[in-house]
Amino acid sequence: MTSPVWHPFTQHGLNEPIPHVVRAQGATLHLADGSTLIDAISSWWVTTHGHCHPRIAAAIAQQAGQLDQLIFAAYTHEPAEEVARGLIAIAPRAEGQPELKHVFYSDSGSTAVEVALKMALGYWHNLALDGLAESRSRILVLEHSYHGDTIGAMSIGERGVYNAAWQPLLFDVGTIPFPASGQEQACLDALEAACADKPAAFIVEPLLLGAGGMLLYSPVLLRDMAAICRKHGVLFIADEVMTGWGRTGTLFACEQAGIVPDIMAVAKGITGGAIPLAATLATAPIFDAHLSTDRARLFYHSSSYTANAIACAAAAANLAIWREEDVLGRIAQLADGIATRLGTLATHPAFANARQLSTIAAIDLIAADAGYLSDLAPRLRAFFLERGLLLRPLGNTIYLMPPYCLDADQLDRLFAALAEAGDIFGMQP
Repeated sequence: MTSPVWHPFTQHGLNEPIPHVVRAQGATLHLADGSTLIDAISSWWVTTHGHCHPRIAAAIAQQAGQLDQLIFAAYTHEPAEEVARGLIAIAPRAEGQPELKHVFYSDSGSTAVEVALKMALGYWHNLALDGLAESRSRILVLEHSYHGDTIGAMSIGERGVYNAAWQPLLFDVGTIPFPASGQEQACLDALEAACADKPAAFIVEPLLLGAGGMLLYSPVLLRDMAAICRKHGVLFIADEVMTGWGRTGTLFACEQAGIVPDIMAVAKGITGGAIPLAATLATAPIFDAHLSTDRARLFYHSSSYTANAIACAAAAANLAIWREEDVLGRIAQLADGIATRLGTLATHPAFANARQLSTIAAIDLIAADAGYLSDLAPRLRAFFLERGLLLRPLGNTIYLMPPYCLDADQLDRLFAALAEAGDIFGMQP
């Protein structure tokens, strides 16, 4: 029987197989046919400690029998309060920079980014109402960025075939060139010039652009970009949806640059990947610009499931894991294992541009049909599926972003398959 399910990023007309997963544990997915897959991309970058982590699963079960859902407009509950306190406690800090003080909940990375944009524009709008500043509305973005698939998030992301159908709905932005090797100063000069025109905010994926091709840039550049924004009074927004929760080797990527953004979006690993939840953190000036006795000045954003109690309980359990266990130690060990194997793979003649940031690794397959819409990526996905691996290449870029529980044997299987893929699909010299 044909399934009525419409899957994301899936062209059903190609009739590609859709594996049926029945359970998961750690880094392993168990399929209905009895086979298994190594989840090498954390099920779209969300699973941090491993699937069905017992502490998180127990917290979800306990909360489900106590309080499942509550309207969050003018009501609260302890899981949300606990998580907000926990997020503020671990948020990036730097001497002389305002601290992130306030937490606004939502339910996905895309909506966390939408909230960040609305906070930024609301900030300038309200300052203008008070005669404290001119109103600002222009958003600056980094070339090749991806921030989600809702309208605002698409507007500030790279334009292309994946959002062409909705071009009439997207608002105009200022694009700063990506600081590729040798082009770092051009990026900073462009940002300096754009900030002089008094935009509202600049949003970045700190240190690593994910869907744009796993593109890396240095903490020094991130620090310099934030400094330019501070100099011109431009709000600096960090999209830590993917880079947060240890992916880059620190809890949040901004820590490596010694910066505190004015607004920071987090999601994905906030619950360990078990259940949807997101949060947007803001400094006191952002919150205070909306603080008033006038109800017309409140922050107009919500969703029905804002701060869902079950999701918050999962996030509280995740925060406890970070407090009580050596997660960063596990991350460092996994990163070392990846580095050793990636170094060997980089000598394969069919690969180029091997790169790594902690537990995230990527390498480009040299192939004739390397475009995003070529059939290379689907053929690679099928190849890896046959070998018991969940990998989802971005065109000819094959990347790994595994859960932190991945073991050495699983790493060996992954890299053996990558080398085999190079033998079969790569252009040989």
